[in-house]
Amino acid sequence: MRSDEIVIEAAVIHILDGKVGMPVLSDQELELDSDLCEFFKGHIEKFTESDEVKHCRFQEESAAGKLLEHCGRQNFGEISRRLCQKLYKLMNANLDIPSGDVAALLFRCQETRYFGFLKMNYKTSYTHQTQATDLGGNTNGIVLQQALLPSKSQRLTEAFAANLATGELLVTEKRYEINGEKKEYFSQLFLECQGPMSQKVKLDLVTRAVDQVNRKYYGDEDTERKMEVKSVLYQELEEGSLKVERVAEKLFSANPEMQADFTERLDKYQLAQSVVEPKSQQTVKKFQRQHLTTEEGIEITIPMEAYGNPDKVEFITNSDGTISVLIKNIGHLQSK
Repeated sequence: MRSDEIVIEAAVIHILDGKVGMPVLSDQELELDSDLCEFFKGHIEKFTESDEVKHCRFQEESAAGKLLEHCGRQNFGEISRRLCQKLYKLMNANLDIPSGDVAALLFRCQETRYFGFLKMNYKTSYTHQTQATDLGGNTNGIVLQQALLPSKSQRLTEAFAANLATGELLVTEKRYEINGEKKEYFSQLFLECQGPMSQKVKLDLVTRAVDQVNRKYYGDEDTERKMEVKSVLYQELEEGSLKVERVAEKLFSANPEMQADFTERLDKYQLAQSVVEPKSQQTVKKFQRQHLTTEEGIEITIPMEAYGNPDKVEFITNSDGTISVLIKNIGHLQSK
């Protein structure tokens, strides 16, 4: 969802601070001005356009799903309070879940109405404070604020937007320790929903399987192989998607044992024949450059466009087994 396509119809803020002992729920909606609307729309865009977002559906027994089935303008506030009460019980029972404020929203995007739920975990920072002195002057100081909300540019770790017509959910979340085990409590325990992996998780699993197979058969010191692997992944992602079968063919076709090992590692996630389609530049950023470091600590960063161009960069294997990196046709050097 793009922020310029979103229209905020209603908003309410609820305080879920674990130190208070009970949720502080609002009975009144916020008075919305343009700045506040832009703040909420920015957060909606940031998590719904992220490759970490998951497309989910409520389970049949989901209490949250049943509440939102009949959500409308009249009962929006009551539904938001009941959802926050449920979330606060989970927070009280699991201290690893951070405190925060919840912005519950009713909004439209391209004529579709959504219920939004933004959990804004508290940040700690310093700000100034001015106090009057007994002599009529001022004294300025620095105080610690422990309940600051995330800025518009910061990514929320827990949020969802529910399509009120279809029931489809867009969910972003983070694992927290629940009963001694890292768990996605937001989807599993709070929303009681399920859905396929996010594009980022899929990409992470594929690249991890590639790394594991390469280390097993090539060891951890084969820099040339690592660069080749990164180049192949970059080329695939540059086309807009990463086809796992084609990656396996390009990287492991010369060794059927490696290819079978790679496929087996991804079969348990049902990813061996999948296509990964990241849309965020941030997700693929790490594939756009080769980062090399020599034993003396010399660091070399090569953009992939230059890495694949023999007129720009050449790797030379010397007779003594050492490697030389030749950077060619430099028009201008800049020191930073």
